[in-house]
Amino acid sequence: MEQVEKLRKIMIGLAMLAVILLGALAYIWVNNNKIVNQLKVEKADLTEQMVALRADYDSLYTNSTLLTDSLAVEREKVDQMIERLKKTEATNRAQIRKYENELGTMRSIMKHYIVQIDSLNNLNNTLRQETADAKKEAADSRKKYNELRETTDKYEKQVEKGSVLKARGITLVGINGSGSTTDRSSRVVKLRTDLSLVENAIAKTGARRIYIRVKGPDGILMTGSDQKMFTSGGEQMVCSASREVDYQGSEVEMSIYFAGDGAFTKGTYSVDVYSADGKLGSADLILR
Repeated sequence: MEQVEKLRKIMIGLAMLAVILLGALAYIWVNNNKIVNQLKVEKADLTEQMVALRADYDSLYTNSTLLTDSLAVEREKVDQMIERLKKTEATNRAQIRKYENELGTMRSIMKHYIVQIDSLNNLNNTLRQETADAKKEAADSRKKYNELRETTDKYEKQVEKGSVLKARGITLVGINGSGSTTDRSSRVVKLRTDLSLVENAIAKTGARRIYIRVKGPDGILMTGSDQKMFTSGGEQMVCSASREVDYQGSEVEMSIYFAGDGAFTKGTYSVDVYSADGKLGSADLILR
């Protein structure tokens, strides 16, 4: 009897344990179904939010090719995420949370594009107004320009003409062996051309070379053994002699000597003086 009583107690204990386990399993099953249903609802809600975000992207429009291309890329990303979400089990809570984070990021990106598009639209409106104003100003400026054009051209020509190097006091004298001046042909060993480069504040400063062309009584250009070419006013010529001076806008007195290759005869000698700009002047000398 004692053994039967023990066995009965064991059976009762096992039965009570079975009841407890069944209750626990029922609780777990009900709670699990509740969680699964909640996750399904969250997945459906997340899907709706993504579809709404896709619609918001479709509503955005801009004339900017760069922004249009960027928006197309973002729409494609949303489409791909919607497809991935559809294939994801609702019970995959980690993946669902990942998609929720991505959705938040995409919303932030869209807000950034909205700000850019609004700014661009405002800028376009401003530019349209500025363009209209600029066209009016351009028309007014063109009229003033045409009125001032002739005057400006006139002044430019005057300045160009005024900036040309000029000379005064050009003379041609004969020099004897002791360095004194003479008009006796038999005593002349070289000719000297004297001149002054006049003051000119707008003329080009720096090293300036002055050239002379001496002609004898027969009208033929006189040169030394070393004939040198120069350009004056765009024309190339042969010079009898030349000299370089440092011209800084103030008056400069200078002399250029020409010895020639032979004796000087009686008659009239002439000298033409040139700079790179053009002819500076002439002078004559009569040797007896």
